Amino acid sequence: MNKLIKDTLEPINLPVVYQEERQGELEYIRFFYLPQVDFQADDSEQYNTIYIQVDIFTPGNPNHYAKQAKQLMKEAGFKKNFDHELYEEDTGLFHYVLRFYKIEEEG
Repeated sequence: MNKLIKDTLEPINLPVVYQEERQGELEYIRFFYLPQVDFQADDSEQYNTIYIQVDIFTPGNPNHYAKQAKQLMKEAGFKKNFDHELYEEDTGLFHYVLRFYKIEEEG
């Protein structure tokens, strides 16, 4: 799944990292997984839901990057369920938070 997300977000042309904070870098995308919810029937998993948070950090307006990320993730089969923009005074960076999910049927 990490490769899928990195490959999906790569066209934005910012470094894409998994779970790590990039001290000193002005622009980057970080992603990590949120707790999952599995749907079960007759004691076997029927569906697996993958929840992902994508954080965009930039000193300028993050809306262009966020728009690209939303479109690219949609094309990769993810659905957006949250987005929020904030400014982090301690780093001087805008931080755009996006959350997505994807439901996969267990085979």
